[in-house]
Amino acid sequence: MTASTHDEKRVTLINVFTVEPGNQQRLVDLLGEATEHSVRQAAGFISARLQRSLDGTKVTMVSEWRSAADYEALRADPAPLPYLQQALAIAKFEPGMYEVVRTFTPTTPDPA
Repeated sequence: MTASTHDEKRVTLINVFTVEPGNQQRLVDLLGEATEHSVRQAAGFISARLQRSLDGTKVTMVSEWRSAADYEALRADPAPLPYLQQALAIAKFEPGMYEVVRTFTPTTPDPA
């Protein structure tokens, strides 16, 4: 077991994929498989959320990691590479790494 340092901060990786509408579901399935079979087992992985746009042209993967170093370790792992290569064959993507600076919650409970 590795002890984490105070210098490590949780990070959020947001990947926005642009895809032809006819390939949106294929990309959703591919990213789901990659996450299920490879990413979920990576050290430092916390969670992921896969979203698709209503117009069929975007797929967004939002994942949380214990640290940027943990995410970089995943990138060095060859296991998810075949999934990434398939995704790049049908989509362009713009990744970005973020840190949370503020969180907002409702001021009143939802009546539903």
